[in-house]
Amino acid sequence: MYENHGKRVKHEEKVPGPREAGDGTERASPAGAAGAGDGPEGPDDREDEPKVLATAGGGPEVRETPGDGGPGREAGGAKGADSAKSADGAQRAGGAESAHGTQEVGGAEGLGGADAGDAGARHAEDVGGATSAGKATSAEGAGDPRGAGGRAAVAQGAGADGADGVGGGEAPGRTTRSRRPLRVLRWASAVLALLILGTAGAAYVYIRHLNGNLRSGERSNGASGVHKPVANSAGQTPLNILLLGSDSRAKAENVKLGGSRDTADNPPLADVQMLLHVSADRKNASVVSIPRDTRVDIPECEDARTGEVFPETNTIINETLARGGPGCTLSTWEKLTGVYIDHWMTIDFSGVVKMADAIGGVEVCVTDNIWDRPLPGVPGGSGLKLTKGSHQIQGEQALQWLRTRHAFYSDLGRAKAQHMYLNSMLRELKSQSVFTDTPRLTGLAEAATESLEVSEEIGTVNKLFDLAMQLKDVPTNRITMTTMPTVADPQDPNHLVEAEDAGTMWAMLRDDVAFDSNGKPTEDSKGSEGSEGSGSEKAAGPDRPAEPEGPAVKDAASDPADTGVLVRNGTGDAQAAPVGGRASVVAQALVAKGYALAQADATTTPREKTEVGYPSADMEGAAQAVATALGIPLNQVKRSTDVSGVTVVVGADWRDGTSYPKPKKPKAGGLPEAAGAINGSEKDACMDVYESYRW
Repeated sequence: MYENHGKRVKHEEKVPGPREAGDGTERASPAGAAGAGDGPEGPDDREDEPKVLATAGGGPEVRETPGDGGPGREAGGAKGADSAKSADGAQRAGGAESAHGTQEVGGAEGLGGADAGDAGARHAEDVGGATSAGKATSAEGAGDPRGAGGRAAVAQGAGADGADGVGGGEAPGRTTRSRRPLRVLRWASAVLALLILGTAGAAYVYIRHLNGNLRSGERSNGASGVHKPVANSAGQTPLNILLLGSDSRAKAENVKLGGSRDTADNPPLADVQMLLHVSADRKNASVVSIPRDTRVDIPECEDARTGEVFPETNTIINETLARGGPGCTLSTWEKLTGVYIDHWMTIDFSGVVKMADAIGGVEVCVTDNIWDRPLPGVPGGSGLKLTKGSHQIQGEQALQWLRTRHAFYSDLGRAKAQHMYLNSMLRELKSQSVFTDTPRLTGLAEAATESLEVSEEIGTVNKLFDLAMQLKDVPTNRITMTTMPTVADPQDPNHLVEAEDAGTMWAMLRDDVAFDSNGKPTEDSKGSEGSEGSGSEKAAGPDRPAEPEGPAVKDAASDPADTGVLVRNGTGDAQAAPVGGRASVVAQALVAKGYALAQADATTTPREKTEVGYPSADMEGAAQAVATALGIPLNQVKRSTDVSGVTVVVGADWRDGTSYPKPKKPKAGGLPEAAGAINGSEKDACMDVYESYRW
């Protein structure tokens, strides 16, 4: 930042200005200024002759002249007076020099400027930002006690202090013991101020650099209608972030890492999708993955960059990224889960490698030798090749681990392997205290900003840093990795659909109930006894209207009297026989509510949980209205190809009564077994290897 930082400059009798053009070196006469160790006067000093100290930016000279009370300060012909500040000779700590000799660093003013101090008591000349008379200022020449790049604070005459350099002479009547602490304090203050300003300036430039790396986009570009939950009594709300891994081959680097050069121009797919939930009190965190080939309802989305509108559809979830970008994937998740999602982040192949290198080695484990490679009739493969046991992986090998699917049996196995990696990574980062290690944190920041695309409301380094700080204190035994329970898609055996017990997980996320049971009950928990949540939603009241949960409420296309509804009995399950006549009871309840066309259907369709189905988008509003009439939560309204109109299937959870029973609040740790939960403290997790990929 400064060219003469810490250097001495040879004194001359007269100089044309404080800086020579081009080199930034500042020069001053030796008048009364002691060197850094001996403090003697220069050989040509004469008490009765004014001496040129410096010129201000090529303007008027600054001279030292004798006087009764000590040397005065002459700036542009005007002599300095007691506690007066020089207009032309004033300095600020470091930086480019102005036309009047004023200096700045990034617009920051030096502490005290060029205060001449108390001329009657001690009239020291301040030429580096260091003030006299006890006023501490920033000196430009850190390492040189004489101030800016070697320009000395000069004092001469009866009753005045001697030169204020290290080892400089003292005036009669002053003791060295009384003056030295003051000089040391003033010098230390000057150096400290310079370091603070220099560091702040460098940090500002670096943050601008990191912000320039970041790419961002619209948070949501589809209509889910899900609302942010009301804050708890402490003003806290949960934090939900959607993490997406893109298979884009748009960059040559990604083609090299991911192969499939022939698909380089294809729209990207979101092959990795995880929702990170951090509780409102920031005491626990949960992650839910949805396998890429899961068929879901995708809302209408608009691409914010091109303006193209994609109609709502029902297809596999990884296609959402190509239907308007990450904002469409976020809207799809909200529609499916009823959970408000605050932000999204995406990363591609090359980004994963950069981040993995910045993080360093992460320990993973396999139960057998593994080689994920193409086999006859099964193309592809990540290329991962490891021997049995534990390994430290990073860079491209980490990417291979995260992409391996066939050798880990399926997409479900790949999600489990990703969870193991993330848990191990978090344990590693915490063990290294990376959140308080500035060099490591800087390296991670550089890699993250080069690798990530984020939703626009967190599109700065400061906001990303704030997010990281909210995660750093969550203990590893309060972090739980899961996968949404699924079953085979009846339309396509290669695809999956949401299982009925997935609703338990979504309810836990909406109610902010911990996926683990390692915490203590909190006073304002909304969960049932023994559960831990942070009470992120308060009860509705006169001053706090209830917030809608779940998907957006759509207007029904027809009046209840004109809406045909079929009701089926699905109360039977493996533990109990179906309740006779349930379809007729519920159908009559609908008739009483104005649905004159409602009727029981003789078809029995066993269901663990009650649901309302509809065949096409234009009937979603009517299905929601029927659900509302019966008290069924809107997240249990599903689009289905198995029905031809609005159809209510009364499940095993509703065996009596005409209004759907209010769901019980979930307990902490009450996850369905099919979620495949892995706790962050589990260090012995190891991936099984499909036999065909062993070697």
